[in-house]
Amino acid sequence: MTALQIDKELVLAEIRKHENDARVQKALDELPDKVDHEQHAQLLEKFGIDPGQLAEKAARQGLARL
Repeated sequence: MTALQIDKELVLAEIRKHENDARVQKALDELPDKVDHEQHAQLLEKFGIDPGQLAEKAARQGLARL
């Protein structure tokens, strides 16, 4: 099974919904361009993002583009 690579912009959009600009900037600095919801789970949780929910949302968006 291949890892799900999630674009950083999707993660930042989720953080922007709940956090202030300083927190978004910190995430921008710390997150890689492609986020693996399993490998980066602790980092995502640090920014208040549930890795499983993020993966589901990314998968739904990916399917919508097909």
